Amino acid sequence: MDRVIGLLDAMPYLRAYSGQTFVVKVGGELLKNNRWRDGIATELAVLHRLGIKVVLVHGGGPQLDDAARAAGVESERIAGRRITTPELLDLAIAEWRGRLSTAFVTALHLAGERAIGLSGLDGGLLRAVRRPPRITTDDAGERRTVDYGLVGDVREVRADVLHALLAIPVIPVITPLALGEQGEALNVNADTVAAEIAVALKAAKLVLLTRAPGILENPDDPASVLHWTDLHELQQLLEQGRLTGGMRPKLDGIRRALQGGVPRVHVVDGQEPQALLVEVLTTEGSGTLVVTEADDMPAEPLR
Repeated sequence: MDRVIGLLDAMPYLRAYSGQTFVVKVGGELLKNNRWRDGIATELAVLHRLGIKVVLVHGGGPQLDDAARAAGVESERIAGRRITTPELLDLAIAEWRGRLSTAFVTALHLAGERAIGLSGLDGGLLRAVRRPPRITTDDAGERRTVDYGLVGDVREVRADVLHALLAIPVIPVITPLALGEQGEALNVNADTVAAEIAVALKAAKLVLLTRAPGILENPDDPASVLHWTDLHELQQLLEQGRLTGGMRPKLDGIRRALQGGVPRVHVVDGQEPQALLVEVLTTEGSGTLVVTEADDMPAEPLR
């Protein structure tokens, strides 16, 4: 983005969203580049100073892949979701909670904002049940029974814990781990965690930051980004095989957030400087805006 948002242009959005909560999910691929990470931290700091409550959820898939290769541990994904062995979970806790969370908290502090890192285990923030084996259609279109291992499905979000932190105010930086029924740690997809937290906090927006310019109508054409879409169109794209790999759990998270009462979900390119601010503080936006149904698009230009 080659322009800085003017305060006059942003005023309608600031009036609408001051005091509201945005849940922002940052994909692990963006955290491999310090410049991207620090740029995102700066944009989150701007939103926070403008009176918007911000909760950050981070992924860490590429970092876990690297750690697994270095340790000689096998790692497999089915339909965009990782099969988590005990060895992989130990690596995830060390890599995500130890390195990625600390680095992002530090970036936010350097951007002038207070932040606190925590996982879903801390304070019982996220409670989950271990996912039973299930029949899943893989990216090749084959149906198979998959045991995902130490993977959890979220059953409870302790919203009071987050409300207490937001009231301080600080920016919570959340690692996608949850507490299981037997007190065990469980891996939860970060898009899923972000969606569940957005629903629990009655957030005004869920923003998914990726390395794509938005949701693509044609996955092979970066110029085919959808300016806005709804759940019906996304389901059609899925059935046509145009949403594959990591986009499948993203669709699940988008659907969960919208059907749980979050009015708007945005998919934005986290590599692009100021793309987050342009998306949420201007009419034209920068990525893809998703609503439940096309009829939900507002008559006024407010994005």
